[in-house]
Amino acid sequence: MITIPDLQTALLDLLYEVRGTEVRFIIGGGYGLYLKADYVRHTAVQTLFREWPEPRSTNDLDLFLRPELLIQSAKLTPLVEAFARLGYQVVPGAENYQFVKVDPNGISDGSIKIDILTGPQKGFEGTPVRTDGRRAKPKPSVGIHAHPVNEAPTLEKGLLTIELHGKLSSGQLWQADVFLPHPFTFLMMKIFAFRDRLNDADKEFGRYHALDMYTIMATTMENEWEQAIEFRDKYADEPYVIEAGKLVLEYFSDLDRMGMIRLRESPYFRQELQIDEFMSALRELFPGKN
Repeated sequence: MITIPDLQTALLDLLYEVRGTEVRFIIGGGYGLYLKADYVRHTAVQTLFREWPEPRSTNDLDLFLRPELLIQSAKLTPLVEAFARLGYQVVPGAENYQFVKVDPNGISDGSIKIDILTGPQKGFEGTPVRTDGRRAKPKPSVGIHAHPVNEAPTLEKGLLTIELHGKLSSGQLWQADVFLPHPFTFLMMKIFAFRDRLNDADKEFGRYHALDMYTIMATTMENEWEQAIEFRDKYADEPYVIEAGKLVLEYFSDLDRMGMIRLRESPYFRQELQIDEFMSALRELFPGKN
């Protein structure tokens, strides 16, 4: 079973291999949420809610690449070489944007998976990068693609720098900077992920996405909330922001809505969680637009 320390070691190994290059990672997914909660806990800053759920388990790393790295694809060569040196293999059917490092015993639960993602397709208009709903493909090709996330128009806005430090798999101490998406961006991605997984039994019917939305809101710092309000107003006409408002109204505006039902079904849910405040804050950020 993959643990948070396993993911940290895997990420540090990768950061070590690309040291001194222009490759930088924005960390999403469950591990990104863990890093944010760990950061605010250790800095003791005030956050939007006082009650948080315990961190959920995850066995993968969601690594977002800045679009400029795909546009200038030669800058990705160090990442390709790092994957090879560290023993990662492409995932069949998701070649070049999903990689897996298989456990020596061949146990799938002991395998670390890395998803490579990037910003919206429209960010590549007028560039050599070819995109569709699944992939952004650099030209010339270097062996790395990325999954474009159209619901993240603010991907590079308001990033939080985190200093990650610990031991490499070799035992050597190492530290390097990674970046976390702004809560507004993170919420946008999770709202759409919940919609896509609502009826998917293999993905727990979106329960962990609903829980993640609460965690993102709960660990939002005061300055991030102010920025989020600015993003709400600045990007109010963005189609995906408008759609996010509709989804919040449909799934998270009342306790009997399916998003709130799924949230309370999560094994990580506790009665102490501030779900009324969560619904109110979510509607304030994503009020929708007629």
